[in-house]
Amino acid sequence: MKRGVLKEKSFRFAVRIVNLYRHLCEERKEFVLSKQVLRSGTSVGAMVHEAEHSESKADFIHKMAIAQKEINETIYWLELMLETEYLSNAAFESINDDAVELIKMLTSSIKTAKSG
Repeated sequence: MKRGVLKEKSFRFAVRIVNLYRHLCEERKEFVLSKQVLRSGTSVGAMVHEAEHSESKADFIHKMAIAQKEINETIYWLELMLETEYLSNAAFESINDDAVELIKMLTSSIKTAKSG
């Protein structure tokens, strides 16, 4: 898998998270959960971007592992927002599908780096 694809997908995911944050704050007047998902959801792409310029293979794996943890945390916040009815089923499914795809890509990238 090319790192460029992961970088682009994680950036697009961050854009979706920023838009979700705006919606939650402006339309739903929700400020606590939205801030949590903003932090974890946007840090995924930041870590992938950092990994692109890692100093070593170990540094690359470390940064990608942090991104993996951040996307996992993001899924938690999304699930919580679904359960508390801040997100509709359709909205949750759409953004959660992207998050699951990112987890798979990150996992694959980490495995490839470890074996290579």
